[in-house]
Amino acid sequence: MSSNQVKPAIGFIGIGVMGKSIVRNLMKAGYSLHVYSRTKSKAEDILEEGARWHDNPAELAQHSDVVMTMLGYPHDVEEVYYGEQGLLKHAKPGTVLVDLTTSSPELAKRLEESARGQECFSLDAPV
Repeated sequence: MSSNQVKPAIGFIGIGVMGKSIVRNLMKAGYSLHVYSRTKSKAEDILEEGARWHDNPAELAQHSDVVMTMLGYPHDVEEVYYGEQGLLKHAKPGTVLVDLTTSSPELAKRLEESARGQECFSLDAPV
């Protein structure tokens, strides 16, 4: 990426210990970060460092070119992606969805098929 190109806006959902470190490193690299977590207080320090808070995954998706999720359990992944305020209902066409959650291969395949149906891209990258 040349220095005159605008970096994509990144959304990050799941601000635990690992998620927070990833967000900080992306901000240090010059990316604009949009964040959401069920518990806003967990994100207060990174909000002070420049991340932008969103009240739900739907709102975050509308401001992001890439959305990364790092959640606790497969049922959390399903809610964030498939819920009423979920990513798949609200992501812009062309959005890249990256799930860092250690989940099941079946869920990863379903997410990929669903993302494709919404003209988005999905990558399963468990940490």
